[in-house]
Amino acid sequence: MKSLQELYRIGLGPSSSHTMGPRFAAIAFKTANPLAARLRVTLYGALAATGRGHLTDLAVSVPFFPTPVDIVWLPDRSLPLHPNGMQFEALDAMGSVLTRRVVYSVGGGALLDENGQPDGGDEVYPYAGMLEVLEQAEREGMGIWEIVERHEGPAIWHYLCRVWKSMQKTIATGLNAEGRLPGTLNVSRKASAYHARAQSLAGYFGQTALQFAYALAVSEENAAGGEVVTAPTCGACGVLPAVLFFLQGHARLSDEKICRALATAGMIGNIVKRNASISGAEVGCQGEVGTACAMAAGAATQLLGGSVRQIEYAAEMGLEHHLGLTCDPIGGYVQIPCIERNAVAAVRAVDCAAYALLSDGHHIVSFDEVVRTMWETGCDMKVSYRETARGGLAKIHALRKKGASSVSGMGS
Repeated sequence: MKSLQELYRIGLGPSSSHTMGPRFAAIAFKTANPLAARLRVTLYGALAATGRGHLTDLAVSVPFFPTPVDIVWLPDRSLPLHPNGMQFEALDAMGSVLTRRVVYSVGGGALLDENGQPDGGDEVYPYAGMLEVLEQAEREGMGIWEIVERHEGPAIWHYLCRVWKSMQKTIATGLNAEGRLPGTLNVSRKASAYHARAQSLAGYFGQTALQFAYALAVSEENAAGGEVVTAPTCGACGVLPAVLFFLQGHARLSDEKICRALATAGMIGNIVKRNASISGAEVGCQGEVGTACAMAAGAATQLLGGSVRQIEYAAEMGLEHHLGLTCDPIGGYVQIPCIERNAVAAVRAVDCAAYALLSDGHHIVSFDEVVRTMWETGCDMKVSYRETARGGLAKIHALRKKGASSVSGMGS
């Protein structure tokens, strides 16, 4: 597993796989081919299917400005290694291809080359799964965050502090913003109103409303193309910061403790990334919001005094209860159902932490087993339910919009 710096990436939304990753790939190709007279970028599979709503065309063309870029959309063709494939071609003045490069955007802003080699630095962690992490933690009496420090070094805290500051800034910006989000769906921002209403609610409902507001703030900023942190992706970026921000205010926790929780959450996300996938185009939204819920549940359990076994249990529940969740964005936008899913998953993460804290941490199904199950479920999932906007809610909405189907009980 690689450094947490490659899991938590600070960048612009709305999608780490469709916006952030392609932009990184475009910048790298431009650096290698500065004299091209023209560029051609071919987008394949899920990357093409929802690329317009995810602003992929801007992501791959803006870095080349003012050099013209031709974009070819091939949603019905996929390259062999991942649904989010793209090909960059540098052309001369006569239109002949000078050089080409195939790249895959595999989630969280990470890239693979055409041979399946990942970008980024060296492997940092030697663990194959959570079981090995737990065994070392219990053998040496360490917390998971201490294991992170052992392998990353003290410098990781400076980076995680930067991540936390970015998350806080996004929440503040999102709570202050009003109006409609970009795109044709005309989705109104809700974070500011939810936050205002939360002030008049007491007890459980007030606390739940605050969590909703914080998650909405981040997810709405992401949908608007604002700065967010992949946790583990842009589409699921609202869950973890909402939980951390809520618990910090509720329990008066220091930034140091929040950064330790980020380290633990990062280990959980890294394990999913290694043994399954965090790409909605590969395994559905269970890999995005499900993983984010697991990360937030584990972090919350640590912040509330849980043992490493209780942390693992909470993370297991967070992912287990999102198994089978499809990725079916209406219109290809990271808005419906994505934004609401972040809010609901944030509350579920805190509930998982509470449940785990009532236990002794021992349970039948392990986190590693749930991760493996999530991967198998994603592989079995129809392509139409994996970020193509051709199934599920996206399909029903399209039919209703065309007047081709009458569906009762549909919500927004």
